Amino acid sequence: MNMNRTSSCQQGRTKGQIEAEVTQGLIRFMRERMGRGPGDIRTRIVQDMVIVRMANVLTPAERALAQTGNVELLKQLLSRLLESGRPELDCLLREATGYGIASMYTDLCVEREERLIVFVLTGNMEPRRQWG
Repeated sequence: MNMNRTSSCQQGRTKGQIEAEVTQGLIRFMRERMGRGPGDIRTRIVQDMVIVRMANVLTPAERALAQTGNVELLKQLLSRLLESGRPELDCLLREATGYGIASMYTDLCVEREERLIVFVLTGNMEPRRQWG
């Protein structure tokens, strides 16, 4: 990711365009870091939060691990993998929104093969600008 690029907010982008940029960046991140991207992904910006909901996120090996009763182990593993990529995620969000990550929360629902990630940003997106 190009750190010298002017942030998307400064380029007059709409909220939807910024959400799409975050979505595409997260798909790339998941493919590179986790080995595959989600089947579906939705990203929403709400004030100082970026909320990401991913569906069809488990690999066959992860599904097999969960079926053997190791759901908590799987959740811990995926959470730690995500946390290890925090510098990359911070860069992605900073480029897209103009703000870095203040905190990050994640959970996985094995039964639905769904993952939720909430990024709390270092600033509030909505009062900063009017959305187009």
